[in-house]
Amino acid sequence: MGPLSGLVVADFSRILAGPYATMLLADLGAQVIKVESPGGDDTRTWMPPVRDGIATYYLGINRNKRSIALDLKNPDDLDVAQRLARRADVLIENFRPGGLKRFGLDHETVSGTNPGIIYASITGFGSGKGASYPGYDLMVQAISGLMSLTGDPDGPPYRAGISVFDVMAGMHASIGILAALRHRDEHGTGQHVEVNLLSSALSGLVNHSSGFVAGGTVPFRMGNAHPSLFPYEPLPTADGELIVITGNDGQFRKLCQVLDLPDLPDDPRFAHNQDRTANRAELRPILVERLTKRTKDEWFRDLLAAGVPCAPINTIDGGFALAEELGLDPVVTVGDTPGVRNPITFSQTPAEYELPPPALNEHGEEIRAWLTEN
Repeated sequence: MGPLSGLVVADFSRILAGPYATMLLADLGAQVIKVESPGGDDTRTWMPPVRDGIATYYLGINRNKRSIALDLKNPDDLDVAQRLARRADVLIENFRPGGLKRFGLDHETVSGTNPGIIYASITGFGSGKGASYPGYDLMVQAISGLMSLTGDPDGPPYRAGISVFDVMAGMHASIGILAALRHRDEHGTGQHVEVNLLSSALSGLVNHSSGFVAGGTVPFRMGNAHPSLFPYEPLPTADGELIVITGNDGQFRKLCQVLDLPDLPDDPRFAHNQDRTANRAELRPILVERLTKRTKDEWFRDLLAAGVPCAPINTIDGGFALAEELGLDPVVTVGDTPGVRNPITFSQTPAEYELPPPALNEHGEEIRAWLTEN
């Protein structure tokens, strides 16, 4: 039994942020009922890639859920949706603010008949002046400043390789839901949890956000370089690049020992992190001259053994291969559908993988019968 066993989640969300949040909850034992329009979640059609004719985008974020298709403009279907909202412990949605009011599925209406409900809303730009803005991750990557930080210094801005703020907002929504559930356990009342992509983005920019808010610094693109650490980037070896990191003076000293540069840590230009960062243009060629004498795999082995953080630059298959090698068992198969293991490990209540991603309305009759009984 997962730690959230017995919790009923009415999932009125679609695309990525909401479904990712509810999959995390479902893995931990929550009973998630995915409410879809008769056309289904948009990600069902986001392909390629595909597996057995189904978009892997959809498969990756919808396991452990039951699906019911409801047309909210149909009175009978709307009645089912409203009964589900009255029965649920949690309702999560990512409609534009106010979009569910006409169906009586907004927070005010639902909490009037289900005062203990945790009602979670995910929007792009909040429920105030940004309510009319569509909530697409790429928009937020641009508006938040992330794209201005991504890419070569003299090149164009780039988006991140994934919808990073959708995922981040989904995790923030999950945290908010769990916190509100704990409050309900203590005080007996539900509440409205609101998460928006832009706020998640500004929080998730962490050191860059703090640099601006607390230090008045507007960061800029530095390619793969780090504004506050050196080395902390790919460096060339005899047969390709290797990520090399020294997060403190001790790690730098170990790096220099492996590179046979024993005097370098005592050079006042490089003795401390702020010195190395200020003098990176002088330090980099010294490190590169040594690193290009051997292959990246040789350096990877020896540097790791000495306690110096480093890494090859893999494609995603290499990342899964290393996780397998380390015993992390990154892939779980539910039915015939492989997916990525939930990243949280519990000592007593492990994540569960019982239901493959559902076909559209696969559990419609079952859910309608359950609502009639309850």
